Amino acid sequence: MDNVLFAFGLTLFAGLSTGIGSALAFFTKKTNKQFLSVSLGFSAGVMIYVSLVEIFFKAKDALAGDLGVRTGSWIAVVAFFGGMLLIALIDKAIPKAENPHEMFMVEDMKCPECRKQAHLLRTGILVALAVAVHNFPEGFATFISALKDPSVAIPVAVAIAIHNIPEGIAVSVPIYYATGSRRKAFAYSFLSGLSEPVGALVGYLVLRTFLTDTLFGIVFAGVAGIMVFISVDQLLPSAREYGEHHLSIYGLVSGMAVMAVSLLLFL
Repeated sequence: MDNVLFAFGLTLFAGLSTGIGSALAFFTKKTNKQFLSVSLGFSAGVMIYVSLVEIFFKAKDALAGDLGVRTGSWIAVVAFFGGMLLIALIDKAIPKAENPHEMFMVEDMKCPECRKQAHLLRTGILVALAVAVHNFPEGFATFISALKDPSVAIPVAVAIAIHNIPEGIAVSVPIYYATGSRRKAFAYSFLSGLSEPVGALVGYLVLRTFLTDTLFGIVFAGVAGIMVFISVDQLLPSAREYGEHHLSIYGLVSGMAVMAVSLLLFL
C-alpha cells in the first residue's frame, strides 16, 4: 500500500505541474526561451536514457523469467513498439491547431485585441482536452514506473513534470485571451493536468488483480516506448523551437548524464 501511495503521489506531482505553466504565464513578463529549451531537452534526455537503458531491460528480464528468453524478448520488443503506436495514434487523433505542443509564449498574453476572438475559448478548451488525453497514458506510465522501481520513477516524474509546464501555458493563454479571466485560465490548465493521476488510478484499478511479472513486463516495455516517442516527437522539437539547436542538445546530454548517475547511485 505504501508503494501505491508513493506512486500515486509522484503521478499527482507530475500531472499538476501544468498549473506551474499556467502560473508562469501570469507572473512572468517574458518567456525564458533558453531555460525552457534546455529544460525540455533535459526532460527528453532523462526519459530516453531511462527507457532504453533501464525500463526496457527490466521489462525484458521480467518477461524472460516467466516466458523464456526467446519468447520474452520478442514480447518485450512488440510491447515497446506497441507503446509507441498507442501514443502516436492519440497524437494523430488531435487536430494540429489544438495540439498542446504548439508553441505559446507568456508575452502573447499582452495582445489586447486577441480577447475579442471568441473562437479562442473553444480552442483553449480543446487544448485542455488534448492535454488531458496526452496526460492519461503518461500518468499510467509514471505510476507503473513508481510501482515497479521507485528509484527510476522519481527522475521520470520530474522529467514529465518539466514537459507539462509548457502544456500549462498552452492551455492558459487562449483561455485568458477569450475570457480575460486569469482564474478561469488557471482552472482549465490545472484541471487538464488531473488526467495524469486519473490515468494512474484507472489503470491500477483495472489491472491490479492481473499484475503478474508477465503483465508488468508488457506494461513496462510499453511505457518505455511511450516515453521514447514523447521525447523524440514532442520534447526535442519543442526544445528546438523555443531556443537554439545546441541548447536542446546540451539539455538532452545533461538529462542523460544525470539519469545515468542517479541509477548508478542505487546499485
